[in-house]
Amino acid sequence: MYRREMGAVAVYHLIAFAAVFPLGALADGVSPSEAKQLRDEVREMFYHAFDGYMHHAFPLDELRPLTCKGEDTLGGYALTLIDSLDTLALLGDRERFSAAVEWVGKNVWFDIDKTVSVFETTIRVLGGLLSAHLIASDYATGMKIQSYDDQLLHLAVDLATRLLPAFDTPTGIPFGSVNLVHGVDENESKITSTAGGGTLTLEFGVLSRLTNNPIYEHVTKNAVRGIWARRSKINLVGAHINVFTGEWTQKDAGIGTSIDSFYEYLLKAYLLFGDEEYLFMFQEAYKAAMHYLHHDPWYVEVNMNSAATVWPLFNSLQAFWPGLQVLAGDIDPAVRTHAAFLSVWKKYGFTPEGFNLATLNVQSGQKGYPLRPELMESTYWLFKATRDPRYLDAGRDFVTSLQYGSRCPCGYCHIADVESHKQDDHMESFFLAETIYTSQFTNFSVACNLSKLQMKVKYLWLLFDLAVGPDNIVENGPYKYIFSTEGHLLPATPEISLVSEHCSYFGAFCKGDGMHKCHPMDTSFDRQETNDTQFHGDWDPSIRHTKVQNSFSSSGFIKGHCPGLTHGQKFGKLYVENDENTYEHKSMDYPQKRSVVFISNPTARQIMDADQDNTSNIQEMNQNSERVAYLTDSKEAETFSEEMQQVDDTS
Repeated sequence: MYRREMGAVAVYHLIAFAAVFPLGALADGVSPSEAKQLRDEVREMFYHAFDGYMHHAFPLDELRPLTCKGEDTLGGYALTLIDSLDTLALLGDRERFSAAVEWVGKNVWFDIDKTVSVFETTIRVLGGLLSAHLIASDYATGMKIQSYDDQLLHLAVDLATRLLPAFDTPTGIPFGSVNLVHGVDENESKITSTAGGGTLTLEFGVLSRLTNNPIYEHVTKNAVRGIWARRSKINLVGAHINVFTGEWTQKDAGIGTSIDSFYEYLLKAYLLFGDEEYLFMFQEAYKAAMHYLHHDPWYVEVNMNSAATVWPLFNSLQAFWPGLQVLAGDIDPAVRTHAAFLSVWKKYGFTPEGFNLATLNVQSGQKGYPLRPELMESTYWLFKATRDPRYLDAGRDFVTSLQYGSRCPCGYCHIADVESHKQDDHMESFFLAETIYTSQFTNFSVACNLSKLQMKVKYLWLLFDLAVGPDNIVENGPYKYIFSTEGHLLPATPEISLVSEHCSYFGAFCKGDGMHKCHPMDTSFDRQETNDTQFHGDWDPSIRHTKVQNSFSSSGFIKGHCPGLTHGQKFGKLYVENDENTYEHKSMDYPQKRSVVFISNPTARQIMDADQDNTSNIQEMNQNSERVAYLTDSKEAETFSEEMQQVDDTS
């Protein structure tokens, strides 16, 4: 009853809060020269923490930055080094990147009797290995390591295979934890979070496409389907679910803690893989969130069935949402929500874990700031979409707060209390934040100091580098990149994004001389209707839903894979050898500045009605309904967003 009473007055306080803390207030503009200085300062921030880890904690997992001591927190395999590999590459540090890749390839193994979080291990370790592998193995990135022989990919396969037993549940939704040697313990909790079970598709999907082994993509897509099929009648999902019965054990719906990255990976899986099923699920989930959770510019938590407000709270994990809205092409609400979230940062110098929208104060017991990067992430995407200088001003505020409030002897400390700015050497447990109640042990601690800092560095460095004139593989490289929820770089290469289209796009390499025969590659499932299949009542827990289903994707013309392609053919690039015996692009049309990904609204029904074997029909759909547009300014974005809405209303 207390929560509902709080919710009843929260809406009125939202307007009051906007008046007390003006959302449109701007700092003095950041000049180009200052942007360059800030970019260099952010780089120094990363190396202050990275060197602190290497000197005082390596090869342990994490660093305690106040006391300059190390500790093993996840698996005892130099977690921070693996998590930082692609940041070293992004910063252009070829020497340290090469040395780190070589060390990990020779010294890390996963045959250890340790129980780990499936979620944390996937996004941090598996994602770090895959991102670094894709950079180290590809000339086009400019960071190719000549001696590299897929060592990180082999480690990724070994690790993912050890995580697979977690998916052996009646619903397909994985357990929260798994032992890397023995599998799932018989006493393992059957309760997991929505984010923990639904934020695995990018990493496992990329691995399937790199190895031509569909099992990894199958199990993670099946997990997403298991969650989505149990959504409420108003298309909301709860926070925690029983992986055996499919029963929701916590029915609070929101965009923050325990749910956040479920939304994120629905959209990003579509952008990376082109799978229309993910797009359909995202659009339905997004519409429901905007209708039931959005109290402009804030978001609240509601009961997933009745939509009654249960918790008028801004929590820091919500801050990713404006960035996701940019990727979805919904700019206006993203601008307003980001301004509201930023006003909380300006009030305290950091964002607390919880800010009560009814009392306009920090939520009791949620005063800390564990270096979360989500607000920086959204700031980068909004600047990329709009080029509005207010986002550079925000970036400068972030740097100032971190330097003066969080910097400590060997790195950057968590803030124990945003009101007093007291520093804390104890690292918050992000495992428990994402998969609460999923583990049988109670003393599990995940020290995420440098992990979260390297994500901050990515987004802040990219923000200021974009302002100066971008010079990095994300903005100027040969591929568009999707950022994982841990900030790892996953490129939309033909090998990953066009896995079912190699024979069509590279037909010249498959036909003619008969040397390269087009081999079928089964990465699909039997299509399951996701818009109507909801287990509202007659759910039989005895029926196992781990059967690999047939998913329909409209993106493929001919399903198959062409073996024996050269590097240039494989990645769709041509190279010439220069005098230094290195490789450079023969020709390259880089995307224009101010480009940002926007997606069209759905045509799931059109796609399902199309003749899969009709190449011309599918080609037309690829050009029209599967549009991934790179728009150059916010005005074009608004026009495109309006077109999206018209298409949706018509369908």
